[in-house]
Amino acid sequence: MITCLAAATHLDLGPSYDANTRGDRYHWYSSTGWVMWNGQVAGLLTGTTICLYDGSPSGSKEAPDWGRLWKFAARNRVTIFGSGAAFYTSCMKSGLELAQCGDLSAVRALGSTGSPLPPEVQQWGTAQFAALGTPDIWWCNLSGGSDVCCAFVTGNRELPAAPGRMQCRHLGVAVEAWNDDGQPIVGKVGELVCVKPIPSMPIYFWGDVDNARYLGSYFETFPGIWRHGDWLQIDDDGVCTISGRSDATINRQGLRMGTSELYSAVESLPDILDSMVIDLETAVGESKLIMFLVLSRGAELDGHLRKQVADAIGKSLSPRFIPDEMIAAPGVPRTLSGKKQEIPIKRLLQGHPLEKVISRDAMANPEVLSWYTAFASRRLPSSTSDATT
Repeated sequence: MITCLAAATHLDLGPSYDANTRGDRYHWYSSTGWVMWNGQVAGLLTGTTICLYDGSPSGSKEAPDWGRLWKFAARNRVTIFGSGAAFYTSCMKSGLELAQCGDLSAVRALGSTGSPLPPEVQQWGTAQFAALGTPDIWWCNLSGGSDVCCAFVTGNRELPAAPGRMQCRHLGVAVEAWNDDGQPIVGKVGELVCVKPIPSMPIYFWGDVDNARYLGSYFETFPGIWRHGDWLQIDDDGVCTISGRSDATINRQGLRMGTSELYSAVESLPDILDSMVIDLETAVGESKLIMFLVLSRGAELDGHLRKQVADAIGKSLSPRFIPDEMIAAPGVPRTLSGKKQEIPIKRLLQGHPLEKVISRDAMANPEVLSWYTAFASRRLPSSTSDATT
């Protein structure tokens, strides 16, 4: 019901949206294990035609083609096109020109979720469609969870554009941002909470004795209140910003920051395709900030690039968030929905067995885990002696 409501209202889906069209054709690139699959199939309940793509969105690693989904959308006259935020970032980084991908004139809306969408990436997409003759392309940025099978914050076609942010809270979902004292706040970053039940919330986990894992996952921080684990800011105008996972927060000398701001600064560099930062605590109350960097083809993590990364972070945020270590990696572990696996990799570096911290079946790129396992094993003599587990 909730996913159908999202499709019919916030995504503005339907059999037709004006008297001169043959109806909506809806594509959101997703695996069947992601909530966006449910949301896409729910489009059928509105009379919308859904367009499913089976395959990689980028082709082979040796010869990536980030235009594949766009060409699919052009061939099938897709009107609403959605994907994870990482897909749009990769398109921009690759230098993709949408004008070379076929006739995209039917596309009237773009959707993004899975991780925070950098504002400059949305602006890139808007400029690409403006060059195609669609200057008013609408972005529906949303954030929710597969565990609740719905969105918490999302878009509304009638509201002003908010690049990199969500235009409003979802209908029927009582979302607030709370401070550490459990008080709702506006204009400041707080914990994303849902203060009233919604029909799609799970009520227990299979095999969870006495609901210990279920309650510990969602209701331990604020008893009786669902805490989702995201940092959320709700401004006076209702616009919402997700700034990363609250359990992956970086704390440097008492200053806390969500990881999305750091990623936005670093991934703006042309030689950085992707990044992941781990704040690894030590037993003496300090921490070591480790950043894994996925480089563009032909780039090297030399002194010049390291200085570029440090300068980008120092100027955009603060010198205190410059990593203690920068390490070139073959990829960033991501879930099926595109979220970076910061916490599992942190636990791996603290000495926990791989099979205890991450499920390969829930990953979009499990092949990178062997590299991180080998990296962790090389560090274990030092990391396990001074890390708190």
